[in-house]
Amino acid sequence: MSLPTAASTTGGTSRPPVVEAAGITKRFGATTALDGVGLRVEPGTIHALVGRNGAGKSTLVSILTGLQEPDAGSVEFSGQPAPPLADRTAWRSIVACVYQKSTIFPGLSVAENLYVNSQAPGRHLIRWRDLRAKSAELLATWDVDVDVRIRAEALTVEQRQLVEIARSLSKGARFIILDEPTARLDAAAVERLFARIRALQQQGVTFLYISHHLHEIFELCQDVTVYRDARHIVTAPIAELPHAELVAAMTGEKAAEATDPRPPAPGREAPVLSVANLTVAGACADVSFEVRPGEIVGLAGAGGSGKFAVANAIVGSRRPDGGTVQIAGERPRRRADVAYRLKAGVGFVPEDRHREGFIPDLSVAENVTMTVPQRLERNGVLSTRRRNEVAWQAIERLDIVPRRPEQAVADLSGGNQQKVVMARALANEPRLLVLMAPTAGVDIKSKQTLMNAAAEAARAHTGVLVVSDDLDDLRYCHRVVIMFRGHVTGELKGEWEDQQLVAAMEGIELTS
Repeated sequence: MSLPTAASTTGGTSRPPVVEAAGITKRFGATTALDGVGLRVEPGTIHALVGRNGAGKSTLVSILTGLQEPDAGSVEFSGQPAPPLADRTAWRSIVACVYQKSTIFPGLSVAENLYVNSQAPGRHLIRWRDLRAKSAELLATWDVDVDVRIRAEALTVEQRQLVEIARSLSKGARFIILDEPTARLDAAAVERLFARIRALQQQGVTFLYISHHLHEIFELCQDVTVYRDARHIVTAPIAELPHAELVAAMTGEKAAEATDPRPPAPGREAPVLSVANLTVAGACADVSFEVRPGEIVGLAGAGGSGKFAVANAIVGSRRPDGGTVQIAGERPRRRADVAYRLKAGVGFVPEDRHREGFIPDLSVAENVTMTVPQRLERNGVLSTRRRNEVAWQAIERLDIVPRRPEQAVADLSGGNQQKVVMARALANEPRLLVLMAPTAGVDIKSKQTLMNAAAEAARAHTGVLVVSDDLDDLRYCHRVVIMFRGHVTGELKGEWEDQQLVAAMEGIELTS
């Protein structure tokens, strides 16, 4: 299916497209990141760009925002050629991207973030009262309810995204790229964000929406473009592309029939994890549950449920204020001690891979093995050969691409970075595996690889705790412990409907 003409899109109009990229090719050494791809986004539409990690989406975004120049092809905005790369003011007035990793300066106030680098030439003094008034007026114009005086570090993820959108609009841009905007939002925040996006669309703002959550694409977008392996596969109105065809376009495979992904139910062995009356001030209170060897247990809840505070207390990165965590029958502890938990047989994937999951400038091999130095020593000296052997096992097990142990993790796609984090968690053959938002911001295939690795660990007698509100993640669980506003409010076992689980996480009782 070819690129649609203006008349064929939901936002059909005689105006030129907001952006039209044609024949875009970009190479990095021997790697072809984009191979003659195209993109056409009509005015006033929400256009989805989807594809697996490594498909070329991020490279295209860097070209559309003027951070890189294509080796071949052309980019036009509203019928005019893209400005020179050096003219950053012109680029900011045309297009902006709100990335999955926030570009807000946490130590500055909201007002300072809105107008950073925007002071008038030759002026050295800032009139703070005027700046705050101007910032408040800007946010009111775009219906963003945030106090401009507070430091940005106090904002929620949702508020940071809205501030970034408002900052982009203040520069004149009416074409906004949203890169995985819901990766760290709960269901209620997603609905609020969608409402703001639709309202901005009504005010003439055009969006390019990048997400791995296909249900969001069908709910929010009018058109979709699919890339696969650096090539353009299809562009079509959402209404004309069934779910199965979209998945097939992304993966090159027909969508498989749904099957139960869970390993066999475990026996009644002694728990590998016992959480008793756990309390973390300001986050959760009196939380109790267990995980047995070979069992996959979900810990689910909306934003503010406290589920990540519980997880961090379990892995030793946060100190509980009450209650205990006991690993595999060892003495219950209430200390914050990650090293102790690792020695006790805990492997974990942190919530934020960019801040806590890996060291970007180190190689795949170095990141995968950093928690298991005892496996690499020979006569007291680290063996590079053994380190690479462990790394190759991880590369094979999790299909990490490119398949080079010496590759810097910073150069990998998001899905492959998360595979490296999972590989490190599995490297010490843990008795307990704690996965916090393990598939946030990764593509369908990477999701399956990551969660299949968790199921494989469970089959090998590891207890697995999946801390997530992603329904696809939770389908791997034998049971799901529900948290709401800091307390355990219920548990789902066996088979359940998505509606039941979502309602429980949001604190809603369904009536028949």
